[in-house]
Amino acid sequence: MPPSVPSLPRRVARILRTSLFAQVACALVLGIVVGRLWPEVATDLQPLGDGFTRLIKTIISPLVFCVVVVGIAKAGDLKAFGRIGLKALIWFEVASTAALLIGLVAANVVQPGSGMNVDPATLDASAVDAKTGGGSLPSTTEFIVNALPTSFIGAFAENSLLQVLILACLVGAALLHLGHTRVPQVLPAVEQAQEIVFAVVGFVMRLAPLAVFGAMAVLVGQYGLGVVKTYAKLIILCYMAAALFVALLAVALKTVTGLSLWKFLRYIREEMLLALGTASTESVMPRVMQKLRRAGARDDAVGLVLPTGYSFNLDGASLYLSIGTLFIAQAVGVDLSLGQQITVVLVLMLTSKGMAGIPGSAFLALSATASSLGAVPAGAVALLLGVDRIMDSMRVVTNLLGNCVAVFAVSRWEGALDMERAKKVLDGEALDAVTESEVPKVDAPEVPKADAFEPAAVPAQPAKEPASDVS
Repeated sequence: MPPSVPSLPRRVARILRTSLFAQVACALVLGIVVGRLWPEVATDLQPLGDGFTRLIKTIISPLVFCVVVVGIAKAGDLKAFGRIGLKALIWFEVASTAALLIGLVAANVVQPGSGMNVDPATLDASAVDAKTGGGSLPSTTEFIVNALPTSFIGAFAENSLLQVLILACLVGAALLHLGHTRVPQVLPAVEQAQEIVFAVVGFVMRLAPLAVFGAMAVLVGQYGLGVVKTYAKLIILCYMAAALFVALLAVALKTVTGLSLWKFLRYIREEMLLALGTASTESVMPRVMQKLRRAGARDDAVGLVLPTGYSFNLDGASLYLSIGTLFIAQAVGVDLSLGQQITVVLVLMLTSKGMAGIPGSAFLALSATASSLGAVPAGAVALLLGVDRIMDSMRVVTNLLGNCVAVFAVSRWEGALDMERAKKVLDGEALDAVTESEVPKVDAPEVPKADAFEPAAVPAQPAKEPASDVS
């Protein structure tokens, strides 16, 4: 007797119960509907998205610390870790510069702001100050100094990702120097803490549909759908330029690693939809780190490249900044020369590196660029206030994919990528790939042998002094 086929409602209920992707997709649609029909109610749903983001941010610092420490200790080669960092920075600079140039070319060809004939005197420049909180982007020197921690606990308390990354590198290097026999319990303890953090990630991710619902309802409730008509040309241009850049990323990934970006997109579809809904790449960072590790990238490569990319490799933001600068110039009737546009690229190459984690950073960077040109009124940046939130989706997707491709590419160059495992996972063949319904887990830690990363420079303990050994 053939097995009975579940009814359609039961199948739908099962999918909604087990698939994070389906839950987030439904929440996305419901958020748009609520924001459109009941905008007054929608604005009260802001705590749903904000609360989820706060919970995720709580996890990021300890997760990065654990992954980097374990990665360095197990790799057993600090020089290799340095090479990974250097190659990552080179990749980031090339990718972000390419994004800036694509944005400038696209804005020159399409001319999204031409014909608007905006009088800068009619714009409310104070609205930009309200958006940015009166802040400013750090200089290059300030950015470097601020990346250095002043307190071990303070780096975690302030959730400063670069400071936590530096501390993790120092602790990992210390573990390599001391060797497993001197501190035999530290590495297993860090690995166990890592397992706990990933379990917490699994618990928090169950709230993702609520976060997406609240964030989308607030977006549509506050800005409505009319802003899309007003800025249609600019919005379409930004998304088309982002699509072109993502296509170039796909070509680069295929050339360097032989992997398919489209298969990777399918692999991280839940995280991508969550990032779109919450307009935040930080909300998916822990899950993306886990999935990159399961896809064959070594711990030290994932732990260094991805968090660093969150501060240095803002490809989507670079696209938006270059297009936005030319848009406001065209809107107020300023024709920028080739030399001025080259200045735009040079300024944005610097300002875009200090944007991460600063409120209204895109407007600060645009204001700094306008001021450096001298020809565009800084107050003209207010033209982008109404459309900035809609651009978040483009920036989030491009930033996230750019950083993930960087992890695969740098891992491949350094020999830190298990190609066979990566292809199986992206093809959906690996048995231990993360599914939509499971709570994230990590593989059982393997305690390294005593000589796995024992430094040669540490002399052996004399046989007559056994009491000096650490038990």
